[in-house]
Amino acid sequence: MKKINIAVAGLGRIGKIHLKNLCRNFPEIEVVAVMDVLDEAKNIAGEFNVPVFVTDFDKLLAVPDLDAVVICSPTDTHAGYVVKAAKAGKQIFCEKPLDLSLDRVREVLKIVDQSGVKLMLGFNRRFDPEFKKIRQLVENGSVGEVQIVKITSRDPGPPPVSYIKVSGGLFLDMTIHDFDMACYISGKQVKEVFAKAAVMVDPEIGKAGDIDTAIITLTFADGSMAVIDNCRKAVYGYDQRLEVFGSKGMAQAENNFPNNHKLYTESGVSGDLPLHFFLERYDASYNFEIREFIDALTAGNEMPVSGNDGLHSMAVALAAKKSVEEGRTVKLDEII
Repeated sequence: MKKINIAVAGLGRIGKIHLKNLCRNFPEIEVVAVMDVLDEAKNIAGEFNVPVFVTDFDKLLAVPDLDAVVICSPTDTHAGYVVKAAKAGKQIFCEKPLDLSLDRVREVLKIVDQSGVKLMLGFNRRFDPEFKKIRQLVENGSVGEVQIVKITSRDPGPPPVSYIKVSGGLFLDMTIHDFDMACYISGKQVKEVFAKAAVMVDPEIGKAGDIDTAIITLTFADGSMAVIDNCRKAVYGYDQRLEVFGSKGMAQAENNFPNNHKLYTESGVSGDLPLHFFLERYDASYNFEIREFIDALTAGNEMPVSGNDGLHSMAVALAAKKSVEEGRTVKLDEII
């Protein structure tokens, strides 16, 4: 069987993870080229014996016999790169979001559809083994009719303010994963959003026009709900928890730890803190995510995370932002 030839665009933190997984874990593919705007990234390509390194996306697409591209470059390049790849007939995996404008995302998805290629968005948390188990319990009816989804997502520390200024804000940068997770776990679409938010971690984040702490309530079309709480800083580490409450019971996914030991002494009980951050906590999910992308290519199946999935989560994020600004519940049809 002919190998699938894949190129990786962008060798930042996520790009390195995907490159490592592609090169080490999938013998049915061949990474034939990588691209990054920084020349020093060539050393990373060399570590994985990738034969072609370029600093221009057009040159990446021109590599002979290229079948698919994995886009991990900065957010402001995603839409343009996806359009170019689609018009070149390449299958596409792209990290979220496609863009920070709904109109631009719609335009990109239309071009992808007209080009006849497949597009998968990188909402990697769907592929976390613990979260997939919760999804399976919902699908097989173990928790009954879903009534409440609760998601806690708190970072160990905020990113630099320079990043926050270009990130699109907490809801589009961080909470968008939780919006996608709420829809994925429940199997439902959001109807309306109410959010409260504040600056409680770093006043510089507020000066940059963003917030760092939020609670969001989502109402689904059938009246069931989801509650999400976010914070840019949890002093004890990366806090990632999920709960689904239904008519037959409840399912929970707790934090992951380096190990599960506990020490009991006369002075108290101690154990490890949660895994440090997303690269550690979701290491397995990035691998499973790319596995499903490759499987969809080889089997000709639909992609497990579509462009429309990303569009819906982005609309929820914009509704949350509007809710904070106007202090009211925002219906999704006001955004879409």
